[in-house]
Amino acid sequence: MNRQDAEKIITEYLKPIFGFALKRCKNTYDAEDLSQEIVLRSFRSLLIKDDIEDVSKYIWTIAHNTLSNYYREASKGIIGISIDELAEIIADPDSEYDFDDNTKSIRRLQSEIAYLSKTQRKIVIAYYFENRKQADIAKDLDIPLGTVKWHLFEAKKELKRGMDTMRKTSELKFNPIKFTSVGINGSIGTKSCDEFFRSALSQNICYCVRNEAKTVNEIADALGVSPVYVETEVDFLEEYGFLKQVGDKYIVNFIISEPTAELLTMQDAMYKKAAGLFANELYEELMSSGILDDENIFCNKMLQGSTKENPLRDKNFLLWSLIPYIAAMSGKKLMDNTITFEEVATIRPDGAHNIAYASVVPENLKIPSDYVRMRDWCGPYDAMNGDHILWKIDTEWSGRRISVNRNEFEASARVISLYEHEKENLLSKEDYAWLSERGYIKTWGDYDGCFKISWQVIILRNKEIQEKLLAIGEKIKRKYKEEFDAIKAPYIEAVLNSVPAHLRRMKEYELQSVFHADGWFLLHCIVTLLNNGKLKPPTEEQKKSLTTLIIKK
Repeated sequence: MNRQDAEKIITEYLKPIFGFALKRCKNTYDAEDLSQEIVLRSFRSLLIKDDIEDVSKYIWTIAHNTLSNYYREASKGIIGISIDELAEIIADPDSEYDFDDNTKSIRRLQSEIAYLSKTQRKIVIAYYFENRKQADIAKDLDIPLGTVKWHLFEAKKELKRGMDTMRKTSELKFNPIKFTSVGINGSIGTKSCDEFFRSALSQNICYCVRNEAKTVNEIADALGVSPVYVETEVDFLEEYGFLKQVGDKYIVNFIISEPTAELLTMQDAMYKKAAGLFANELYEELMSSGILDDENIFCNKMLQGSTKENPLRDKNFLLWSLIPYIAAMSGKKLMDNTITFEEVATIRPDGAHNIAYASVVPENLKIPSDYVRMRDWCGPYDAMNGDHILWKIDTEWSGRRISVNRNEFEASARVISLYEHEKENLLSKEDYAWLSERGYIKTWGDYDGCFKISWQVIILRNKEIQEKLLAIGEKIKRKYKEEFDAIKAPYIEAVLNSVPAHLRRMKEYELQSVFHADGWFLLHCIVTLLNNGKLKPPTEEQKKSLTTLIIKK
């Protein structure tokens, strides 16, 4: 047959041949290879044949013969299992052979292949299922031919071992954990924490290696899933520094806390005692010193209903921001700074530089009824831009939720930029609307006519007033330093005993902030003053701008 006629026939059968192969292969890559082999053999045969009576029958005979060779090569090394059964399993996982003993063996073998290392899996599939030469595999993987042969030898032993034994079960396989909370200490990057711990699988992988390093196979065994899925998550978590590779094993590189009832009770009692000393004295000092009347502490919201005799009527609103700010930022000279942030923080590929942490709290954990819970808490959080800093925390009493992501950082920087620009210029309608929607300003009047705005957050107008406020907090912390140290010592010892050795220094760094820029301490200061009536709950109108300051650098 001449070439032109042969090409015409082959062109007509391209799609049917691919459909034939796709129906019988385990994936599209194999189907493409098989269909190409059928087409090539058919084309060569047509060129040397002139007496073909039934072209269709001739083509499909070649197709079935080629398929048989494909099955035969694919079944190399699978002893005692027929080629036809293997073919049906690969082509149709839900076939009628599912209840056959041999088919179950095949499925076990396929499962065990998934438990091989990534390199061994590639080599086994390429050699046994793709019928590729060892030399070609070595070239593609850029490894010596001897290494390919060694991996094949080891893979056979591992497959036999896996087929002869039952894999161990584990608690995580039946009772997977879920992170109760996730957060960071440091700067954010382009990805949020939710993206890193995006699934139950990623969370359980981290939990599985929190105390000791494990291989991908050991993690897969513990979780009861294929290593194929584990590898993907492990690679992602290791790339971003949440897992650390130790040889062929992985171990968690961030703090996962599992608080007990005893530890939480100890924590609660410690913070209540320290906040009772600090917050009450700070409140009295702020109220009696006259500093709250300083014109360099400013917010238009406080002027509502004011008089000349009482220019700052709503001091309660002012205290909601100043008390947590002073509690967090004062007394830095008294802190133990033995361990630096750079020493224990991780620089991540998305531009983040932080310490990550997560907690796993059992649902049935029994703690005292008066335990102070951290609800909807985020911060302290600050962003710098130009000559000012935006400092804020978000709590269950606030109306604005802070998200720990890049958008929040950019939004905070935008607030400062607009604040600085607005002092000299009229902003756009869109900018005013954006600030107003988020509670930073209040507007009234016609934008193109009589238009007015007032900033609703607390503004510290200069460095001097900031230093005066922090000096009050430092004086109180210095007064109670020895008592504070004694209060927190048992708690710190208990926490460090609960942390794996490889993360102990990271945890020691965080514990340096206890009774300083420590969310639990700030929360307890607020709750202490709310419980004794010194601090009043905010009004609904105040919530959006609560606990927010713009501070002159």
